[in-house]
Amino acid sequence: MNLNRRTLVKLAGIAAARSIVGAGNMPASLFDGKTLDGWIQIENSATSLSSGGIIDPAAFAAKLTNGPDAISVFLRGRLQDSVKADLAAYPANAKAVISALVKDLNQVIAGPSIYDKPRFSGAALRSETEQLLKQNPSGLQLARLNKLLLEDAYPLELAKSSLTGWVVKDGAMASTGAGRGVIYTAKDYSRFRLMFTMRHVSGNPDHQACVLIFCSRPQPGEKPLDALGGIQFQVPNGGHWDYRPGMNNNGGQEFTSVTKTRFDAHEWSRVEILADATKGTARMAVAQPPGSKAVEVLDFNDAAAGKVGPIAWQMHNAGLFDEYKDVTIELDPKDDDLITLK
Repeated sequence: MNLNRRTLVKLAGIAAARSIVGAGNMPASLFDGKTLDGWIQIENSATSLSSGGIIDPAAFAAKLTNGPDAISVFLRGRLQDSVKADLAAYPANAKAVISALVKDLNQVIAGPSIYDKPRFSGAALRSETEQLLKQNPSGLQLARLNKLLLEDAYPLELAKSSLTGWVVKDGAMASTGAGRGVIYTAKDYSRFRLMFTMRHVSGNPDHQACVLIFCSRPQPGEKPLDALGGIQFQVPNGGHWDYRPGMNNNGGQEFTSVTKTRFDAHEWSRVEILADATKGTARMAVAQPPGSKAVEVLDFNDAAAGKVGPIAWQMHNAGLFDEYKDVTIELDPKDDDLITLK
């Protein structure tokens, strides 16, 4: 086929416009199906301890109560008297005791370096721990080091955390079940139409797949807010949560369940989210199977919540396996309505 100069120039202009994210109201891909370029991962378990991260609570409680080793003595001196007393009586009120213990230990993890050569002389340090030690880290990396040191000191009592919670699997962004955390966009967004195809594979313990909008981007070295302090849409059936600082609840009148749905979360769904940070509004529609006519599932409206920020997939807890693919975004959409309803 022969193309004249005018046609070539026109085609080049279209290609250039499409290379700009969302330029000219053209949907742009946020995931190429091959890499996680353009996305940033944060695993909460990498820099903090959770109750689920204590895999042998009885043995851990015993060591912290009576253990003669240097690290147990050190930690015992940093626990509240009430926590030490409750640990001595373990397993009485086990859940509350472990919760209080985790809170105290996370203060230790978030503080100064806990490393002292004699203190950790009996611990077999992993190569990752030793490499981080040499870097004399600060901020979030220091918290990561302290967490690694605790895991190495108690290899049978504490689960090993990972920095990798998401991978590319069969052309999809797939969670690994590693632990609570998020993967979020490297860019910030204000008014947009987000489209993606997803399914919830499995969970133990189980929870719906979660999308976060109006998030707060952490600064370099800063510990991020839980769930990036964002607004959570659970896909595909429309559960929700408000993670803004001072909130951390399932919301009130700002969330409206438009249609009560019973989509099979394990089947592929096509999801559309139309959001506007300037107004604090967001609407979600879901089509199952993908390609069918969607139904509106959830509406959010709270001007105070609107925030220009990243978009994220949330792994609510360890043991969850979710998949996302065909992820596109349209900036400043001309059609201010859910197009998959038509």
